[in-house]
Amino acid sequence: MAAVEHTPGYPPKTPPPKRPVSPPRPETSLAGTPRARMQVRNRRAANWSLEAAPWSAKKACAHVLGRLHEWGYRETDVAAAGLTELLVRTAVADGGRRVSVHLADQNRQALIVALPHRPGLAAADTAVLPELTSLGAVSCGTDTAEDGRRLWAVLDL
Repeated sequence: MAAVEHTPGYPPKTPPPKRPVSPPRPETSLAGTPRARMQVRNRRAANWSLEAAPWSAKKACAHVLGRLHEWGYRETDVAAAGLTELLVRTAVADGGRRVSVHLADQNRQALIVALPHRPGLAAADTAVLPELTSLGAVSCGTDTAEDGRRLWAVLDL
């Protein structure tokens, strides 16, 4: 009698292969960070990212004035342009590859912020603050964190 090879008509009952143990997920919480990202809520806001170049200050002024005009503020063009130009020039001087400009309004006041996106800057340079005040800023400031320096000014509209 010849040996007949027998193949079952169904797969054998073997357990499925086990998955390898996956590594723990990275921590994504901002609770341990020294400063969370800037957030503007419950008001009109706009932002622009520009190359860190000498011409960026003029371009940022045009963006800010255009948006303020869209929002109905036309009487403070000189002050808004001066503040924006100084903030952006200072941010460009910090070095880095780009500068972002943020604008928000609330209660007839405008907040203008410039971020140079260059981590590792030392202490905050406050020499620019008196000049911002002389240009019409109601309030202004600068702070430094691990992700770079933030320069801001508030203007009455």
